[in-house]
Amino acid sequence: MDTLRARLLKAGEETKGPVVYWMSRDQRLRDNWALIFAGQAARERKAPLWVLFCLVPEFLGAGRRQYEFMLRGLEELAGRCAGSGVPFHLLAGNPAQDIPDFIESHKAAVLVTDFDPLRIKRQWKQAVSERIAIPFYEVDAHNIVPCWLASPKQEFSARTLRVKYGRILEDFLDEFPKPHRSPSQRDIAVTTIDWAGLRDVIRAGPGAPLVQGVKSGETAARAHLGRFLKAGLPHYDRDRNDPTRDGQSGLSVYLHFGQISAQRVALDVRNAAAPPEAKAAFLEELIIRRELSDNFCFHNPDYDTVKAFHPWAQATLNAHRRDARTHQYALAQFEAAQTHEDLWNAAQMELVRTGRMHGYLRMYWAKKILEWSESPEAALQIAITLNDRYQLDGRDPNGYAGCAWAIGGLHDRPWQERPVFGKIRYMNENGCRRKFDVDAYIEKIRKRSGDR
Repeated sequence: MDTLRARLLKAGEETKGPVVYWMSRDQRLRDNWALIFAGQAARERKAPLWVLFCLVPEFLGAGRRQYEFMLRGLEELAGRCAGSGVPFHLLAGNPAQDIPDFIESHKAAVLVTDFDPLRIKRQWKQAVSERIAIPFYEVDAHNIVPCWLASPKQEFSARTLRVKYGRILEDFLDEFPKPHRSPSQRDIAVTTIDWAGLRDVIRAGPGAPLVQGVKSGETAARAHLGRFLKAGLPHYDRDRNDPTRDGQSGLSVYLHFGQISAQRVALDVRNAAAPPEAKAAFLEELIIRRELSDNFCFHNPDYDTVKAFHPWAQATLNAHRRDARTHQYALAQFEAAQTHEDLWNAAQMELVRTGRMHGYLRMYWAKKILEWSESPEAALQIAITLNDRYQLDGRDPNGYAGCAWAIGGLHDRPWQERPVFGKIRYMNENGCRRKFDVDAYIEKIRKRSGDR
């Protein structure tokens, strides 16, 4: 088995039952190192392989928009599992309670799960490990370089992580083995899942409605990647920072829900017909910047608070805590896009209506929240709340690291001192106008929203 990508969370006594893969972050059958590891364990023991997913209500501010997208992907996944002879089980409740109960009732031999640096996921795993008596493994199927091997500490910046990846990346950026198949399990009864009923329950719940026109699942993710490789990648280095162009990959939601592997994306980008500078710009974002976010959340337990900011950033924000704000808004005003600045309002409405926001605008968006909030603590909480409530790919290390970068100087350096910001990097609408056609962007969002 690939032990470099796996680590033992708990030793224990094996039984003669199935090997269970508790799927969470990486919701796919193909190119999934956690599933590959579990399949190898099942073959070595001549045991059945099962996939288990636990649906958790009210997860970190997610609403019907995010849950319905996830359910559509899981429904396709369940069908793929059936076609591979691997039973798919769906639970709904508290993983800390329901996973151990499932393990006990089915006399499982080994439990395998995928890696996630978020605090609540680690708490679930700790609680599960305390209640089971079998071996429990964690496999990093999300990052190309396993997070705990990439660095033993929180990296200061992308530059410091890039140096470390220069030594080891090629050792991990290899092709995937063939997927596991278990035809001997065809006679195992699997509980029928009422997917339509689950979607009805989700739609009746709180949160923004599902974004129309965004397909979910492995098939949609692979198709989207194919379109980007042909149409978007060749111009990525030129177009990615212009919100008036369709220059970003649009893969973040598929990567967030684990419907496509970052390693598969990287391999296909390397083999694509595109200029070297375009490939390099995209791979920097996909590998270094994205995995730097996991490094931050893994090594800093306070990743969603101002305690996670660098000492210099905390000091400068404290020094300017009492500075006068020319404008100040509450969460409800931000959420309703009721600020004095048309560009910020347009970015917020794009988020609410489409479930996404252009990456360059997300930096400006969060920095304005700092400028227009009563404190850095309030600003960070507002930014995280809105991001997690409306972004399809919210509740993600990228989101926490991005908010901490914009508001607290994470992975950045001190800049020229200003009111409110102190030495945190400053952004405003005039700076955006030097980068792209702000008026054209605002008009595009107004037309999309039906506002004239």
